[in-house]
Amino acid sequence: MKKGPVFANFILADEINRAPAKVQSALLEAMQERQVTIGDNTFKLDDPFLVLATQNPIEQEGTYPLPEAQVDRFLMKVLIGYPSKTEEADIVGMNIAPTKAEITPIVSPADIVETRKVVEQIYIDEKIKRYIIDIVFATRTPGEYGLNDLKSMITFGASPRASISMALASRAYAFLRNRGYVIPEDVRAVCHDVMRHRLGLSYEAEANNISADEVISNIIDKIPVP
Repeated sequence: MKKGPVFANFILADEINRAPAKVQSALLEAMQERQVTIGDNTFKLDDPFLVLATQNPIEQEGTYPLPEAQVDRFLMKVLIGYPSKTEEADIVGMNIAPTKAEITPIVSPADIVETRKVVEQIYIDEKIKRYIIDIVFATRTPGEYGLNDLKSMITFGASPRASISMALASRAYAFLRNRGYVIPEDVRAVCHDVMRHRLGLSYEAEANNISADEVISNIIDKIPVP
């Protein structure tokens, strides 16, 4: 039996919303359980395992809606706009060059695993954990946090994975800032990327051109900072 492309450390799913529902759902087990089951056989995926997906937000023809269960398994949703003139000039230059740039590895999978162990040691205080949980719960019961105006804007709030992902991302952000502990600014820095794909907005919100980012900004401006 020949193993497919999912058996790798890094998976890039280009324009994932063009994949049929069966293909998308097949990623669920790989992303959550780090394994692939074929009949009676289960195959463990290599560590580390990372799925990065792109999604074209403009063209809808020939695309399929992404299941909420799959979207929730992505740690972050990062919005990428157009490149600057300088960046686009670099892109054009790389693509018309007679020879392609040589790719040189700068880190090994083992290095990533060891670095991840260091990130796991980043201290996160109980007050920070409660701060994260309050932000997530405000998407579910905004009225309890004095955000009654958001009740009609949200059809469903963020899942428990949002709380877990925000804690993990905050630790990683603190690590990148050379700190051994998480501060509220770390949480606020990652909050939009972690949360924007986990909120269900109502038709009223869409009719008023209110984005998930605006809802999240209202929440983090209202929740007291520890």
